[in-house]
This record gives sequence, C-alpha cells and structure tokens, in this order.
Amino acid sequence: MTARIPVVVLAGYLGSGKTTLLNHLLRNDDGRRIGVLVNDFGSINVDAMNVAGQVDATVSLENGCLCCAVDAEGVDRMLEKLAHPGAPLDAIVIEASGIAEPAQLVRMVLSSQNPGIEFGGLVEVVDAAEFDDSRARHPELDDHVRLADLVVVNKIDRVDEAERDRVIGEVRELAEGAVLATERGRISPGILFDDPAIRDAGGARQLSFADLDDHDDDHGHHMHAVYESMEFTTDRPLNPTAFLAFLKERSRGVYRIKGPIDFGASGEGRCFRFHAVGVYAAFETTRWKGPRSTSLVLIGTDLDPSNLRARLESCIDPTPDAVDRMGVLNLARHLEDDGPSSNHPDKWDDEAG
Repeated sequence: MTARIPVVVLAGYLGSGKTTLLNHLLRNDDGRRIGVLVNDFGSINVDAMNVAGQVDATVSLENGCLCCAVDAEGVDRMLEKLAHPGAPLDAIVIEASGIAEPAQLVRMVLSSQNPGIEFGGLVEVVDAAEFDDSRARHPELDDHVRLADLVVVNKIDRVDEAERDRVIGEVRELAEGAVLATERGRISPGILFDDPAIRDAGGARQLSFADLDDHDDDHGHHMHAVYESMEFTTDRPLNPTAFLAFLKERSRGVYRIKGPIDFGASGEGRCFRFHAVGVYAAFETTRWKGPRSTSLVLIGTDLDPSNLRARLESCIDPTPDAVDRMGVLNLARHLEDDGPSSNHPDKWDDEAG
C-alpha cells in the first residue's frame, strides 16, 4: 500500500511567524522532501518569494485568500500539482494567508478526493509578544487556538520569563491540542512529519535542498522546541469500543498517533492501519504481512507515558474471539477504504466509544 503524503495547514495572523517557521522546516528537513502551497493576500506573493528558493516544490495563489478564492476542487487541483502519482515528496505544507479561516482550509483538505494525501494537522502560530493585542483585535483567535491540533507559541524570546509563562498558560487553557513554545519558529520537523528513514528503507535517498544547502549560518546552534514520543506494543488484540473511548479522552498533549492495530475477531483478521492528528482519526484496512500485533507511536508535548500506557493496556480485549458489533459499527465511521475520510476534531460521534 503506497504511503499517503501528509498535508499540514499552517495558519496564524499576520506577523505571527508562519513563514519563519516554514523556512526553518525547509532548512532543517533532515532529508524530508517538502512541497509548499503558499497563499499570500496581495498582488505580490511575498511569502512565496521568501520560500521558493529552498523548497522542493511549490504552488502559489496570489491576490486572494485561499479559503475564499477557491473551493475544495480548486484546492485539489493545486494539490495535484504537488501530490501527483510518483511525486517525490514526503509532506506538503499549506501556508495560509494571515486572514485565512483555518477551519475552512481544514475542511478543504479533508474533502479532497486525492487518494495520495492525508490530513497532517492544523498548526496555529501565535505571537507571544502580541498575543493580548491580537486577541483584542481578532476575538476569533481563541477559536483558532481551540481548533488547532498543534499551537506554536512563537517569539518567546521577545518577552520576559513571567510574561512568557503567563501567555503559554493562557494558550494551554484555550488549546485542545498540543502546545509548543519556541523562538524564531524553530520546531523540529519530527513532530509534524515521519522520519525519512522509514521512507527510504531499502532504497536510495533522493537529494533534497538540505543536501545542497549550507543551511543557516547558525545551524549548528539551533535549538529545536522539544517534543516527546512513546511506543505502545502488544500482541493481544484491542477492543474497538475501548480504543475509540481512549481516543475521545486522551491527553491534550498527544499530537499524532500512527501504527497498525489488531482488533481480533472484531476486525475479521484484518490489519487496521491507524492515523490520528489531534482528534482527527482514520483507519485503513489491509492484510497482515507478518505476526499480528498492535504497534503504536504517540507524539506530542508534555506526555504522561505511564498514564497513556495504562489506558492503552485497558483497551486490550478480554474476549478477543467475540465480535464487538457496536465497536465495529463505530470503526466503520472512520474507515478510509473508499477514499479520504471527512471526520475531524469536532465531528466525533457521541455514540463512538
């Protein structure tokens, strides 16, 4: 089964540091091949000019807000230029204009009919130094922070320690996703994208701009905002209802979960490949190519590994040979066998789990 290319929506108000963060990802991609769809509101696409010299592939939309200027089909056409069959990309980033509506952009990605992509998350960048003023001018910022799968509190070097702690605390109260504090947009690409070593297993690596560029002058001194990861593995099947309940109640700090799951008799012996970003979740079914087991990787911030592991262990099915019919029904709501799912953060069914 061909791996899908994750599409990350990068949003934030004017001046929050979106382009700076994107440039940092491009210059420190660790061999990942990143395509970019840049949306600058104005007749001169300044943001596209800023990233075009260091990106593996780019598409730009000028003089219009992406969420207003095109519909889902239009976004599909743009993504097709980057995610066509055989595209040598590992990830795509949509850098939204400073006035874009994040929820609408997410809906467009989730509505995509391109079988080669998957939703990679909504990242909202906020300016620590301008946070209070931005909230006063744009009250909708609170909703954007709540919707985001990852909130990057940027420019923390521009405020003193007390102010930094206050702003981060307020963002954590608003956010339902993971929160990462940084300066100059320096986050590790590992929280957003898979390790390229997984992609390159058994094959030669294609050169990217990281191989051709000397990076920033101070690259050796870069400090990435840290994230955490943990693994959960078991050879005992999980119960679908219990696992869906875990997804609804899991820690806010968990940003991504990926891996195969064995649901025993409830899964009819199939391998359920699981992909979650924030509270968006989807499954693909395929045949097992080796021993049946569940092997999940969880990535995020401020994780509580012992608590998460205990809760996942509670999902182990005590009667794996019995079919959990309600669980199977709820799993079906998140299957992607017939194309990308449209389930997203605020669309969990109340009866799921």
